Amino acid sequence: MLAKPVRVLVVDDSATMRSLISSVLQADPDIEVVGTAGDAAQARSAIKQLNPDVITLDVEMPNMNGLEFLEKIMRLRPMPVIMVSTLTSRGAEASLAALELGAFDCIGKPAVTDPNPFPDLAEKVKQGGKSKARIGASATAQPTGANGQSDTAVNYRPGSKVVAIGASTGGVEALISLLSTFPANCPPTLITQHMPEAFTSSFAARLDRLCKPQVAEASDGAPIRPGMVYVAPGGQSHLEIVGSTTLRCRLREGEAVNGHRPSVDVLFNSVAAHCGRRAVGVILTGMGRDGASGLLQMRQGGAATIGQNESTCVVYGMPRSAFEIGAVENQLPLRRIGEEILNLTTSHREGTR
Repeated sequence: MLAKPVRVLVVDDSATMRSLISSVLQADPDIEVVGTAGDAAQARSAIKQLNPDVITLDVEMPNMNGLEFLEKIMRLRPMPVIMVSTLTSRGAEASLAALELGAFDCIGKPAVTDPNPFPDLAEKVKQGGKSKARIGASATAQPTGANGQSDTAVNYRPGSKVVAIGASTGGVEALISLLSTFPANCPPTLITQHMPEAFTSSFAARLDRLCKPQVAEASDGAPIRPGMVYVAPGGQSHLEIVGSTTLRCRLREGEAVNGHRPSVDVLFNSVAAHCGRRAVGVILTGMGRDGASGLLQMRQGGAATIGQNESTCVVYGMPRSAFEIGAVENQLPLRRIGEEILNLTTSHREGTR
């Protein structure tokens, strides 16, 4: 058990949802629900009075919606906020905007008949309570040239290497920061980010709008080529790389691995098997161990491997697990990872490792 319970304020305009979230959280001895609120005005008063460690916040509320309230929280009194969203396209867009504003994580509202609502909520709340590092624009800004990108990006020429990236909690902000350093002709990049099924299409589209490379949700059989970033679809399949001379994406149905589908380990293991030394593996912020053993397989196969360092992680879980088993060759702050990937994959460096 934790030294003292994580104190949580539950904010939702639905009394039924407030009750459901509270009952799920109160079942964990390491969590104390200190109050509930039905709108932003009540929540603002409760925050001042109760001083919670973590807030769960409904995206859609009357008078002031969750995004507007989140922006005020992160500007005036930053704290871990877990957004609760409908699993729809509109909900996904709002959730992704919330993560960019600094929300700790997002969860989907369950169906009325769901026998196990919010299975990950308690763990996310406890991780939020322990989290001290926040990723802000000032901390993640990348030194850039006159055209908005570094000299490394401006002069980049893709070689034959593939990049595989895994992330979870905090990964939306981290990936936006990292991919914004990539030029349009970036190395072919595959990403497994833990998020609900309804979110990944919107996430890929958002990355595509914000970054210079073309970003798309991965499709089965898609050729892997420079200038492309492929995001694993959430839900029913794992993203793998297949082929030898011609590399392609494969979406494979299967059981969850490390509690996740898609799994970072599955992606990394496939890259280790099919790319060997012609790859770079990167593990970013996230809870748990997913990706650690796969990154070790990549390193043992000759790939360069990078882990995000503790001070810039929202949750130093996945990178810590990878580092502790020797899977991480180079541990770096987030702001340096993009440039290091470009240095390792440029055609000027081919054959140097």
